[in-house]
Amino acid sequence: MSEIVIIEKELSYLIMQAAFEVFNELGPGFPESIYEEAMQRELTRQGIRLERQKEVDVYFKGEKIGWFVLDNIANERIILEYKAVSEIAGIHKQQALSYLKATGLELAIVINFGAERVQSSRVVNTKGKAKLPPRFPRPRNVPSKIK
Repeated sequence: MSEIVIIEKELSYLIMQAAFEVFNELGPGFPESIYEEAMQRELTRQGIRLERQKEVDVYFKGEKIGWFVLDNIANERIILEYKAVSEIAGIHKQQALSYLKATGLELAIVINFGAERVQSSRVVNTKGKAKLPPRFPRPRNVPSKIK
């Protein structure tokens, strides 16, 4: 039987601990920018380095076609994507998946502060191939390589 490996287990735990701390203090209802600022302060207190609003180039067939901005990258290893919506939707996970592909990082955590309880979803990029969470629907009429 193969052992389940959790990518960035310790750092993920600290990030989620901070998310619960922020949510317990602020609750739902604020704009995403408020939670981003609170997370920055809480994670910095825990000794985690954050790159905020990092610009990332996007390439198509080797040519730069634009750029986008990430909310945060923790310790240069985990993308943090914050939301303040009623629930995390499939498109939020897909957005994180695209960010992983563009950066080459392995893990993104989508954290939603807009619901009754804090919500999170881990999105993993394995061996350069991003892997969707198990419940994420596959695009229609596109053959899947993901098992």
